[in-house]
Order: sequence, then C-alpha cells, then structure tokens
Amino acid sequence: MPVNAPTASRHLEVERKFDVVESTVSPSFEGIAAVARVEKSPTQSLDATYFDTPTQDLARNKVTLRRRTGGPDAGWHLKLPAGPEARTEIRAPLAASGDTVPTELLDVVLAIVRDRPVQPIARITTQREGQVLYDINGTALAEFSNDHVTAWSAASSAGSGWDPAEQQWREWELELVNPNTNSELLDRLSNRLLDAGAAPAAHGSKLARVLGPSSQPHSTRPPADPVHRAVAQQVDELLVWDRAVRADTDDAVHQMRVTTRKIRSLLRDSQDSFGLSDGAWILNELRELASVLGMARDAEVLEERYQRQLDQLAPELVRGPIRERLVEGAQRRYQAGLRRSLIAMRSQRYFRLLDALDSVVADIPTAPVGEEPAPVTIDAAYKRVRKAAQAEKAAAQQSEAGHGGEHDADEALHRIRKRAKRLRYTAAATGANRVSQQAKAIQTLLGDHQDSVVSREHLIHQTEAAHAAGEDTFTYGLLFQLEADFADRCRGQLDAALRKLDKAVRKARR
Repeated sequence: MPVNAPTASRHLEVERKFDVVESTVSPSFEGIAAVARVEKSPTQSLDATYFDTPTQDLARNKVTLRRRTGGPDAGWHLKLPAGPEARTEIRAPLAASGDTVPTELLDVVLAIVRDRPVQPIARITTQREGQVLYDINGTALAEFSNDHVTAWSAASSAGSGWDPAEQQWREWELELVNPNTNSELLDRLSNRLLDAGAAPAAHGSKLARVLGPSSQPHSTRPPADPVHRAVAQQVDELLVWDRAVRADTDDAVHQMRVTTRKIRSLLRDSQDSFGLSDGAWILNELRELASVLGMARDAEVLEERYQRQLDQLAPELVRGPIRERLVEGAQRRYQAGLRRSLIAMRSQRYFRLLDALDSVVADIPTAPVGEEPAPVTIDAAYKRVRKAAQAEKAAAQQSEAGHGGEHDADEALHRIRKRAKRLRYTAAATGANRVSQQAKAIQTLLGDHQDSVVSREHLIHQTEAAHAAGEDTFTYGLLFQLEADFADRCRGQLDAALRKLDKAVRKARR
C-alpha cells in the first residue's frame, strides 16, 4: 500500500541519449559558440530501483517510477512523457517507508496502474562522470553525462530478488539545464557527440533497454478502420487528461469530459462494429463519468462567464456583493466538483471502466498490410441531426402558439447540439473534415445557447437568495436580460448553420 509523502516537486526535463561503445573517447566541447567554459563534476554513484505493475503497464505508457539513492536529486522520481525529447519529472524525497511508493506519486498514474500491485521490476546502478557547460555569463547551459551502467531485471513476476544475469553498457546523456532553451543549442551539442562516435540511443530510457520488447505496446499497427482508430486514440487521450485533472491543470476537467464524450459517441454510433458484449454498461459508465466531471466544468464556465460580464459593465451598474455570490461562489463549486471527480477517479468503478475500454481497444482488429478497410458513412448521424432540427421547429411553433413552454424549446435545441456533436466526432474520424467543421459550428453555437440557459437558471436562484438577504438585485436582472438576448442571437443563427451543414454533407456524398 502507498504511504503519504511530502509535497512533490515538478520539473521539465529535456534530454537526448546516445549509445557508445566502451572504447569511445568522451567529446570536447571547445569551439561551440555558446559554450565559454566546461566544468567537470564529481563522479556520482547512483543506485535506482524501478517499480511497475506485473504486466509493466507504466513502461507500456512510457512512464518510469524509481527510487534512487546517490547524487544531488536522490529520492523518488516519476517521469511522464511531455513531448518527443521532453519528460515531466515529479520528485518526492526518500522516506523511512523504504520501497513503499509515495501516495502522491502513485495517484498521478492511478489511471494506468489502477488497483494492480506496484512492485520492483529492475535495478540499475550507474557510475556517472559529468560535465557542466556554461556560457560567457556563467550561466549553466547543459549537462553532459558519461554513464557506465549495470542492470538487473526482477527474477520473477512476483518481483522476489534479481535475475543473476546482469546487463552492462555505456551511454551518454545531454540534458538542457533550462528546458526552454532554443533547441539549436541541443542540436549543436548533439552533433559534437555524433562526431565523437556516438549513435542516437536505440531505447528511450535505461529501463526500456533492461526490459526489452516486454515494455513495448502490444500492437504497433493501427486499427483497421478510422472509427476504431479514433476510439483507440481517445482512450489514450483519456489517460493523459486523467493525469492533468489530478494535477488540477487549467482546462483539464473540460478536456477530460470532452474526451469521455467523444469515446461514448464513437462507440454508440458504431456499436455493432465493435461487437461489445457489455456495450450498454460501458456507455452508461461513460455518461456517468462525464456527469461527475460536469459539476466542476459547469462551475468553471459560470465563473469565467460572470467574471467577464461583470468586468464589461459600468461600475455603477454592479451593485451589492454580486461578485462574491456569482464568481467566488462558482470557484467554491468548482473545488467541490473537482474533489467529487477525484473521488470517482480513485474508485473501483472507474478502474473497471478503464479495464473495459482497454479490452475494447485490444479487441479492435488491426489493419492487414495492403488492405483498405470498408468506408464508414456519416448518413445515420446526420439523419439524427435533421430529425432533431425538425422537432425543434415544431416545438418553437408550439411555443409561439402558446401550447408549449420555453423549456421545451430549449430542450429541443440542446438535443440538436448533442446530435451535432456525435456527427462531428464520426465525421472527423472518417475524414469528412468539412462536415466535422460545420457540425462543430452548430455544437459551439448551441453550446453557447445552453450555457445561457444554465446561467439564467442560476441567476434566478441567486437573485432569490440575494433578495432574501436584503441585497440589491438590480445587477442580477441586468445579467439575466443580457443572457436572454444572447440566447436569442444564437437561436437566430441556427438555420443558416444547418443549411451549411446540409451542403457539406451533400458534397461529402459525391
């Protein structure tokens, strides 16, 4: 079981690795314009134990988790991919818990490891001879490391002891001290290493070299058709946004919710082609997950909306403690929603959903070499949009005739938005880009309308609370009218947007 640890720190690491043979002579950095001085560092003895699940789920996702002693950064290190040559490293100090992984590091990758045990899988010791490169102002630019490595893998899947067969090799590393430095410097330094006889590393990390093919993804071939391929990509994205939500990164809740909805839409519209035995359960769980994330997301939208609207009003029109009620109140609801989301994301229910999505992706047939998959059409999804649009017109006519309420008309518009969103995702997955763009335009337009509906309902409740507290409610009424006017403008643009979508669909059929 994990234990609590002090607050971890985050660092962006940009480095390149190189393979060299034992006889290769370390390079000289003289003559490189940016480098004014090179200073040799004391030799370091580093000893790292790497942790993963029995099926090496972290390694398959290009994530490493280690406990290292020796060197100035001794401690727990969790490294996450952050680009082609960059990784985010999260560090936590060593504790008396020995080989028990700190809770806050394990929580970052909980969507990957879930409730599977995390245990030692490899031990790597390194004798590091380092050099620090400085510019003319004495600012450190980069670190060059000449590493002599000895490694052992776990003796069994249970992780009891180390395989007596050890591996030994030598490698070089170049790491920028400031990760935001122009990549041109890294290129110039790398060329000097290549000139000295090095070759770009065949593995992305020392651990990948130790584990070999077992740490690679199960399949490198893409799924056979574009919709299946899109589902596989979105499942990968879900794990990325999961980590961002746990770090409370800006807009992460929104993006995770969008990704969840994309997966659900794609699975629902192509359910037969996936052959899901428990498709209804998966779709229901995805809907529930999006709903949980929605509490924080809705509060985030309202906070941004009210902050912008109040800032645009003349000061004399902003009366009473309205910012405290609308803006600060939304901030509190966001934090409550985030806590609720994290509770759900640490539950067995969430882990089983991720397991099910993994199974969906694993069961997707890969593309046979030289064989083109059967095309997927967008007709069914577009028919649903048209049907919803016809129902909305009928609801609007009923409302105008006094036979229906505004709520029914709003619900009809919201239904168009949801179906346009499903069409957008299917069209994007199948390469109908123009259809996807027009469907997105409708989704955005009616999304703005729905935000206005939610905002007006919230304003009514807040007005009642403010009135009961004896506060001035003038500004609430002003904001309500602004929202109503905005919603009318959105509705007025819908017919033109639907015509553009129809035109795009017709062209896509040719």
